[in-house]
Amino acid sequence: MASLLRRKIIKTGAEQPAEHQLARTLSWPHLVALGVGAIVGTGILTLIGVASDRAGPAVLLSFVVAGAICACAALCYAEMATMIPASGSAYTYSYAVLGEIIAWVVGWSLILEYSLVVSAVAVGWSSYAVRFLAGVGIVLPDVLTHGPSAAGSFGINLPAVFIIAVVAGLLSLGTRESARINSALVILKIVTLTLFVIVALPHFDAANLTPFAPYGYGSVAGADGVKYGMMGAAAIIFFAFYGFDAISTAAEETKNPERDLAIGIVGSMVACTIIYIVVALAAVGAVHYSVFGKSAEPLALILVQLRQPGIATVIAAAAAIALPTVLLGFLYGQSRIFLVMARDGFLPPALARVSKRGTPARVTMVTALFVAVIAALMPIDVIASLANAGTLCAFVAVAACVLVLRRRSPDARRPFRMPLAWIIAPLAILGCVYLFTSLQVVTQLSFLGWNALGLVVYFVYGRARATMVV
Repeated sequence: MASLLRRKIIKTGAEQPAEHQLARTLSWPHLVALGVGAIVGTGILTLIGVASDRAGPAVLLSFVVAGAICACAALCYAEMATMIPASGSAYTYSYAVLGEIIAWVVGWSLILEYSLVVSAVAVGWSSYAVRFLAGVGIVLPDVLTHGPSAAGSFGINLPAVFIIAVVAGLLSLGTRESARINSALVILKIVTLTLFVIVALPHFDAANLTPFAPYGYGSVAGADGVKYGMMGAAAIIFFAFYGFDAISTAAEETKNPERDLAIGIVGSMVACTIIYIVVALAAVGAVHYSVFGKSAEPLALILVQLRQPGIATVIAAAAAIALPTVLLGFLYGQSRIFLVMARDGFLPPALARVSKRGTPARVTMVTALFVAVIAALMPIDVIASLANAGTLCAFVAVAACVLVLRRRSPDARRPFRMPLAWIIAPLAILGCVYLFTSLQVVTQLSFLGWNALGLVVYFVYGRARATMVV
């Protein structure tokens, strides 16, 4: 049993072998842009429709609840990232603090999270891209714009596969180059959402907020197994807020990680929370939620209902251009987690090698191939719901790491020391656990099944090959 809880000796990027070292090219503005780019995306551009269908106008409170829980988790991440400035995010922190078996479960859950987030965003991008192309007279065959449907019709989402390939290629070229392009696209994304608010907000009608909570404020399973209600929607809109954890995976590529990581994580969360609440208020106030609920491109549909088809096409075009920033952030994060797990022996060591440009090109391409298959064949609501389960597990682990280290090493150096740790970290844990119970039963069972498979992989392959432990 003790061997299952052995802890990893953390090595910084400079202590890694030359073939495993990543280039330090990022500063805090790059990290804030990476965070905003990863956070602001499918959640507000696409999932607001799904969430509104499940909560009604009370989706506004769903955003507040999910944002508050994520804010608590973000503070925990900021403390851990500055204490342990190494790639790997929650996986690395868990390995250093909680032990190997817990780290494996967290890492396996992060594989689920990042893979499905990238896939969900690619599917959301595909919807906006198809709408934009249709707006300029280019209509793609339906069979090439979605995966297999519940009704049994065959399909493959080629636009989603295409954008994953483009972003993976960009990441392989270089981290600095990717960060610059990401920053420009983040600005475009914010301008796009500002345009939507300017057009939609004057049409605000309080009648659209009635009834405010048609399914209540809790989480109630419908006949189809879907969880409805304000908390039920919060469990899926939670997808809209995470992305700041991708910043923590950039520790070994940050020039001044002790300062810049905290600024990037906390700064991006504050900015995105404000953006989300304003955009959500404009959306549910301008058009009744029943009109755009379940839509894969709700903001564009709202503008069409407001008789602004031209601006709807502009929004769709801008979303098609800017949504890849989310892909970039999460594909970046996932490739770094794969990289660290390969360094530790849990994955084939060949994946840990970096290119001459200082990027993990090999593992990035493997990751892209994996997520492209998911994006091509799965619908967005199923992907997002399952991704949330993996994220909640990681957030609980990071909050637990904060508490354990506060008890085990109270005098350890903490470049960023979160306030009220014994209140905020437990709130993060309890909030995440409650959101997990608000997910669909099939999602919970799928998550448990995924981790059962992960434990088999660990005992059959990973445990005997684990390296750098005490």
